[in-house]
Amino acid sequence: MQSETRIDETLQRAVEAGAVPGVVAAVTTDKAPIYQGAFGKRDISGSTAMTIDTVFWIASMTKAIASTAAMQLVEQGKLTLDGPISRVLPELGDPQVLEGFDANGEPRLRPAKRPITLRHLLTHTAGFGYDIWNPDLGRYMELHGIPGIICCANAALKLPLVFDPGDRWHYGINIDYVGKAVEALSSDSLEDYFRRHIFDPLGMKDTAFVLGPSQRQRLTAMHVRGADGSLTPAPFEIPQQPEFFMGGGGLYGTAADYLRFQMMLLNGGTLDGARILKPETVAEMTKNQIGDLEVELLKTAIPQSSNDAKFFPGMVEKWGLGFTINTEPGPAGRSAGSLAWAGLGNTYFWVDPKRKLAGVILMQILPFADRAALDLYADFERAVYS
Repeated sequence: MQSETRIDETLQRAVEAGAVPGVVAAVTTDKAPIYQGAFGKRDISGSTAMTIDTVFWIASMTKAIASTAAMQLVEQGKLTLDGPISRVLPELGDPQVLEGFDANGEPRLRPAKRPITLRHLLTHTAGFGYDIWNPDLGRYMELHGIPGIICCANAALKLPLVFDPGDRWHYGINIDYVGKAVEALSSDSLEDYFRRHIFDPLGMKDTAFVLGPSQRQRLTAMHVRGADGSLTPAPFEIPQQPEFFMGGGGLYGTAADYLRFQMMLLNGGTLDGARILKPETVAEMTKNQIGDLEVELLKTAIPQSSNDAKFFPGMVEKWGLGFTINTEPGPAGRSAGSLAWAGLGNTYFWVDPKRKLAGVILMQILPFADRAALDLYADFERAVYS
């Protein structure tokens, strides 16, 4: 109980100090949730309090779920990790690498040296990027009228690679293509596939691409951090009738729901009698899959969307099949070999297989890697491990 009080005090203090408008956090062991807390307001300009069941845009926390869906199909023999993904997605059959721009400002493209595989996509080594952290892609998109990925239009995926598949780790639209592969092989929309094969079996009743009436009533506002540190509510919503469901970042959900997903991982792919993945599949997903490559600093090219982001400065970070992996003990308490990732609106989670412990903390602030949000994330983790 002392630990719960410390977590409460940590989260409450951040809200009272005005560091964040509101926050929901939760912790679980492999057996059961051991903490849930909600503090502050859903909208800093309103009076509605944050509650445990408040709905957030969880953004790139979607990626671990889409990766899980793909690995279900690998288990069934419908997908292979190392065969050309163009067998499933013909549009990836002739990838082009952007080498720069000529004297007239036109893109210089060449064919990729090797085919893209599912493993490349799942590990962010295919060569795809995001304009948020890659100015060359932003320039290419502007030249060709390609919209940003958040619009969920198919045109947003028409991007070149920025290096040959397998050569580097670089964060990008990879998992959106993974979602497309799941749809192609299952004959379901990604929304329906997730519901049937992950959400319903795990009891994740509030997680979806499309908001229902109940979820919309509990939805928190997005807030934007000004240069002076102030927070202002801002209109924001992922398209509710998208051209494609964004496997890389389209989901809305609650902390309690995501905790169910994390518990499944802690239990080797099963929860309350529902088998989502085989134990050996979960074990494979949690191993370094990028060899000597390393997870890079996300250097911002669009400061209003993201700050520079590196979760463990000075530490070598690896990538599994859906998660980043810290190779040393984390400074706030997690064990070496823990899994984690985050969402653009400052939502974060980690899974510590060694300690059989997992946590999630949800805020709704732009830009990503907000200093106050990261500090609260670290303080929350410290309080958990205390």
